[in-house]
Amino acid sequence: MTGQDWLSKDFYAMLGVPKDADAGTIKKAYRKKARTLHPDKNPGDTRAEEQFKGIGEAYAVLSDDEQRRRYDELRTLGGGARFTAGGPGGGGAGFDDLLGGMFGPGSRVRFSAGAPGGGGGFDDLLGGLFGQRPPARRGRDLTSSVSLPFRTATTGSTVSLSVDGRTVNARVPAGVRDGQKIRLRGKGQPGDPPGDLVIEVHVEPHPVFATDGPNLRVTVPVSFAEAVLGAKVDVPTLDGSTVTVKVPPATPSGRTLRVKGKGIATSARTGDLLVTVEVAVPHKLTGAARDAVEAFAEATSSDDPRADLYSQARQ
Repeated sequence: MTGQDWLSKDFYAMLGVPKDADAGTIKKAYRKKARTLHPDKNPGDTRAEEQFKGIGEAYAVLSDDEQRRRYDELRTLGGGARFTAGGPGGGGAGFDDLLGGMFGPGSRVRFSAGAPGGGGGFDDLLGGLFGQRPPARRGRDLTSSVSLPFRTATTGSTVSLSVDGRTVNARVPAGVRDGQKIRLRGKGQPGDPPGDLVIEVHVEPHPVFATDGPNLRVTVPVSFAEAVLGAKVDVPTLDGSTVTVKVPPATPSGRTLRVKGKGIATSARTGDLLVTVEVAVPHKLTGAARDAVEAFAEATSSDDPRADLYSQARQ
């Protein structure tokens, strides 16, 4: 329905209610008239049919608070005094002439700026005439992925990505995990506000090191003698140097030793180096080595390494 339609119809009069009627009064009046003018009760009566359609339009507007507010504002504008924006001497077209073209010839309109903070000013009136501005639409989130070498992932890096036809530079923090997602606010599809860019990071595996949060893990082989008697072994670190780790006597395979401060340096803290001991079993033995192992086996034959396993299995 256009503004001209609203100006030409008095919906309050069509329903027979005053302009300050509440919602209940409007609903009651519509139902009463609808029963009287319904086409089923007036077959072939075109005038009653038109009136029935008219009260339906009137009720649709007056029963909706927002539409009723706009209707009332428009009717007030359409029947009032005059606001002239023409130049001296009346040579220019006044603002009333502009609205006259919108609402029909002869419309005389007056605008008031309104009291400060009081609402109902010029912008509000135009909003009522032309409808509310559509709500801002947020830009869509975009996704991308990047693959990083293990060392680059542990130290952090800035990467350049091609996203939606443009280049985006993204800072990947030190210690990023494989499969971790990084969200860059406002780097997605343009909008109000713009969307985000979500980057999934893939970290290439390393042949020696693995990450455990900010910690680094490494598995170090030791000989049987080193595990039994204890030893000091050199362990590689991420920066290419080595650190000496003391393996206590009687260290079983699979035990993890911790070296403080030799892990990944992140913005929060520096992790540790976790060294897992793995007892290496020789593939080939010399005659002397075999004799030594057999002698050791005979000397420790009374020890059963599986004794606790059997007792615990019966619990």
